[in-house]
Amino acid sequence: MGNLLSFIHSNAMGVSAVILVIAYIFIALEKIPKVTVALIGAAITLVLGLLGQDRLVNGEFDPGYFINFVDFNVILLLVSMMIVVSIASRSGMFNWIAVEMLRKTKGQPKLVLISLSVFTAIASAFLDNVTTVILVMPVTFVIAKELDINPIPFLITEIFASNIGGTSTLIGDPPNIIIGSAAGFSFLDFIKALTVIVTLILFVCTAMLIFIFRKQLVSDPEKMKNIVELDNSHTITDIPLMIRSGLVLLLVIIGFVMHDVIHIQTCVVAMAGAAFLLLFERPHDIFQEIEWNTIFFFIGLFIIIGGLEHSGGIRLMSEWLLNVTEGSQSATAMIILWASGILSGIVDNIPYTATMAPLLLEVQKVMGAEYTYPLWWCLSLGACLGGNMTIIGAAANVIVSETAAAADYPIKFMEFLKYGVIITVVSLIMSMVYIWLRFLT
Repeated sequence: MGNLLSFIHSNAMGVSAVILVIAYIFIALEKIPKVTVALIGAAITLVLGLLGQDRLVNGEFDPGYFINFVDFNVILLLVSMMIVVSIASRSGMFNWIAVEMLRKTKGQPKLVLISLSVFTAIASAFLDNVTTVILVMPVTFVIAKELDINPIPFLITEIFASNIGGTSTLIGDPPNIIIGSAAGFSFLDFIKALTVIVTLILFVCTAMLIFIFRKQLVSDPEKMKNIVELDNSHTITDIPLMIRSGLVLLLVIIGFVMHDVIHIQTCVVAMAGAAFLLLFERPHDIFQEIEWNTIFFFIGLFIIIGGLEHSGGIRLMSEWLLNVTEGSQSATAMIILWASGILSGIVDNIPYTATMAPLLLEVQKVMGAEYTYPLWWCLSLGACLGGNMTIIGAAANVIVSETAAAADYPIKFMEFLKYGVIITVVSLIMSMVYIWLRFLT
């Protein structure tokens, strides 16, 4: 046993890399729940001694202590926003907004698709993608039934819009939360850097989808009138809750935007908002609605990647990247953008981003913050937009796919792929041009 542990410690980098690669393979295969894979990998990392289990060693702090590698800014921000959104959604406020927008379209399928796209994108910028699609899907099925048309074009559009819209803010997509915490970017930093290109991408992709689905976006005039007459008076079920949660959500977002002025971390702002709303709720009921699978997936993943980082593996990867690009900022940026976009379509964009963030920090140590600044935005755009490539590219995609299948409207992998590749490639080309003009010239 001693010889085995000695071998592991002397080859810590290789062993950590093997654990990470195997975890990636099982996450991609989806035969075992990814949270289980992450926790098993984390447990193996700790049992093998690749990270320390004690905070103090001989009276001194251990830099390899596993807790040091769990980013609690990310964990607390995710949990707190899940609580705020869960409580706010109970009032029916989000469904009311969606139905009201759709009534304004007067039931015209193309306008309905545009409305759903815009609403989903905006909501995904301030809520998480999964919550947004869960909120908008029931409305979509009602509209499709009233118009007597196939809901799949609308559902596919919502997937694309959720991933595109979520790219624009710190809290819109989990990869951005990881990037913001690692790079020290504020909510306003994301707005300034990404809102323009995300808006353009949303406009272009929505126009493309209207053209692609044009033959299916047709309905009977009589049925279109039913949309105008949808009763939205009872959608909001709790007005005091709507006012309270809406105000808190607004204050939380203002707190995010004012980060550079108030100097309070986004996770603390979100936690304060969540704590206040819990005063009026039964915490047990709310906590049942939290995506604990996602939270523990993050924790397990941080520990696995921490093992590779502590062994020097991440530093080695960063040196390799700089050698391949010969230190060229432009070449490094384009490699990160396209690699992130393609790989995030194949594997989940969360573990990919969690692996790349420490790598960019290593690059930053060598080349400086100015060199690395555009690379963070390449990672964000690639990881978030790449999630549109396949039906398993992001959590929102999977949720929509499973819900649609349960409603007898299955979205086949290859059917989604032919649309996903087009949307992703166009998005990445637009991002490439934007990054070049905005940050590299």
